[in-house]
Amino acid sequence: MAGLAVAVVVALVFDVTNGFHDSANAVAALIATRAARPGSAVVLAATFHVLGPLLVGTAVADTIGGVLRVPAHQVVPVAGAAVTGALAWNLLTWWQGLPSSSSHGLVGGLVGAGLLQGGIRAVRWGGVHGIRPVGVVGVLISLVVSPLLGFGAAAAGSRAAQRALRRAPSRAERTIRRGEWVTAATLAFSHGANDAQKTMGVITLLLVSTGHLRVFSVPLWVKLAAAAALTVGTSLGGWRIVHTVGSGIYRIRPIDGLVSQSASAAVILSAALVGGPVSTTHVVASSVVGVGSARRPRHVRWHVVTEMTLAWVVTLPAAAVLSAAALPVWRLA
Repeated sequence: MAGLAVAVVVALVFDVTNGFHDSANAVAALIATRAARPGSAVVLAATFHVLGPLLVGTAVADTIGGVLRVPAHQVVPVAGAAVTGALAWNLLTWWQGLPSSSSHGLVGGLVGAGLLQGGIRAVRWGGVHGIRPVGVVGVLISLVVSPLLGFGAAAAGSRAAQRALRRAPSRAERTIRRGEWVTAATLAFSHGANDAQKTMGVITLLLVSTGHLRVFSVPLWVKLAAAAALTVGTSLGGWRIVHTVGSGIYRIRPIDGLVSQSASAAVILSAALVGGPVSTTHVVASSVVGVGSARRPRHVRWHVVTEMTLAWVVTLPAAAVLSAAALPVWRLA
């Protein structure tokens, strides 16, 4: 019982660090373009982060909850080690101001702890069933394809906006800033609908394995706790990532914020509906790069993009190693 409680707490703390990274992206453009003050942006994000997991189902949670294939009595130490490794990596990259992927970290943690516990058979590798991703391979497909879609949608949207607003009066910028509130709310909603479900999936798996739930069905309190943890992370520690995404990659203007947020929200929400766990960091950052590439490629700070890409590539194996290192400790819990 004590091990279960600690694992749930660590999972929620991981969700807070997820907020350091991913939730900050939901308000980065809104703050960077001065369409909203930080306090107002956080309140907006908090409201829609909570609504996302409540209104969009649990397809992503089901996908994450199905990654491990270990006996019920081994789930607590394996899942606990997985979120511990992902948590450690999140803290390290946050401290460096690098928007790494919490999704990659969690999947890497599950794979690392699962392999050490039970070998290859302890992990469901999966693929794609219809349009729904299944297992580790399905998750990785979602993580790889989603940034490409974000980049493409944002680049196309930016070019369309340039043509549409070529002769627009200067007062149109006020309307655009107001529109940013709508797209930021939609992005926060989609983020809550996707990212909060990853922690929801782990906690629900823990509850099922310990007999507290008969079937894999996410309780309401788990949904609320996961969404609240994301918002806490934004308010406490997300500003390093806000700076990187809002001005470190490309100094975005209001129209850029509107386009990048719209593209990101569309990709993330679509993935949530089909059960694809994606990285908000990947999608939002790729959308900002897409906007910058379409408008002023020379002004994109490509060295920052390179650093972020390297962090993303390293995240999964690094989290796997950290989780494997944490497993012996969790076996004693």
